[in-house]
Amino acid sequence: MKSKKQRKKKRINLIKFSIVVIVGIALLLYVAFTIYSLIRQPTNTFIVETGSISSEEDADGYIIREETIIQDKNNTNGFEKIKNEGEKVAKNSPVFRYYSQNESSLVQKISDLDVQIQKALESEPAVFSGDIASLEKEIKSKLDEVYRLNDIGQLNILKNNINADILNKAQIAGDLSPAGSYIKKLIDQRNSYENELNSNSEYIDAPVEGMVSYKIDGYESLLDVKNISKLDENTLSEVNIKTGQLIGSSDQEAKIVNNFYCYIAVVLNSKQAQNVNVGDKVTIQFLKSSEVPATIYEILDQQDGSKIFVFKITKGVEDLVSYRKVSVSIIWWSLTGLKVPNSAILKENGLNYVIRNMTGYQDKVLVKVLKQNDNYTIVDNYSSDELKTLGEKAPDIGNTKKINLYDEILLNPRE
Repeated sequence: MKSKKQRKKKRINLIKFSIVVIVGIALLLYVAFTIYSLIRQPTNTFIVETGSISSEEDADGYIIREETIIQDKNNTNGFEKIKNEGEKVAKNSPVFRYYSQNESSLVQKISDLDVQIQKALESEPAVFSGDIASLEKEIKSKLDEVYRLNDIGQLNILKNNINADILNKAQIAGDLSPAGSYIKKLIDQRNSYENELNSNSEYIDAPVEGMVSYKIDGYESLLDVKNISKLDENTLSEVNIKTGQLIGSSDQEAKIVNNFYCYIAVVLNSKQAQNVNVGDKVTIQFLKSSEVPATIYEILDQQDGSKIFVFKITKGVEDLVSYRKVSVSIIWWSLTGLKVPNSAILKENGLNYVIRNMTGYQDKVLVKVLKQNDNYTIVDNYSSDELKTLGEKAPDIGNTKKINLYDEILLNPRE
């Protein structure tokens, strides 16, 4: 039979065990509640930081430019570019040359003569001329540059310059050679072929100054700046080009583009679009990277209630020459300042507040809402004059609480 002392010890151990079990259950309940709270609402506070918010809208944009087509519809021989894609050209300057009927034959003869002239120069006795020495140095320099270039347009220009230098060298050597010499006869024959080639070629000049482009899509007349006021959705639907599609180059015609400005037309029907006016400034992002300032140039009402907005841009124009239709993002506004979630804003009697939490103590802070999008708000503090206008008494204005950077504020303060 157990002694009284043993029974007492057993009761004490039972009590200790019960306490441990109760504490354990309490801890489990606390952990479970905490996990549930985190899942239901991961955090109920927010640290105020400087940030930016904006109001944006995506759409397909149709490019409208001042474009002057240059061509000879009766000439279908193809052409040689004098100005490359993207080069600037002055009014009345040649842009390209249509091939003549016997172009290939004459070009081959001239090429063969160039080889003969070069060989003749190498076999000629040294002709002491400063001009020839200078040209030889220039030719060597340009040949070295050929190996560093990877732009086909610049390579063609350099090749033509080298050929011109070689011909000048031969011309000088020929002039210094005796009359009737072999090299002089070769040069005269080459000049004869070149004159025949040039006299049978048709040169097309630029009627206006601007940027040369061979990207022709057939919509130059439809999407002309002169027709902007007549634009409608039916007109835009005639543009059978995929968004972001590159325009192909023509071998029969070119165009001179005004590279100082162009227009982007978009169809919009949003709430934000209903609240803007001609002359308003926005920002447009296109080709997924470029952001440029833009002005609302025209707003055209459509029968279905939507509107065509025509934006004028003066930067990034050259980036759009290869396109007729691109994805654009219209940034109606953007603002940087103290950024808080919309759920932290408490509205009372037409005013906006946040609840600030400082080591467990909470106070209500009046804030001025500057801008708000779907998720965030940019806020600031009211000035003394603004507080007077709101009805604050002069003695209280100096004690008005202010929101500051890195304040901890409550989310969903009504809950």
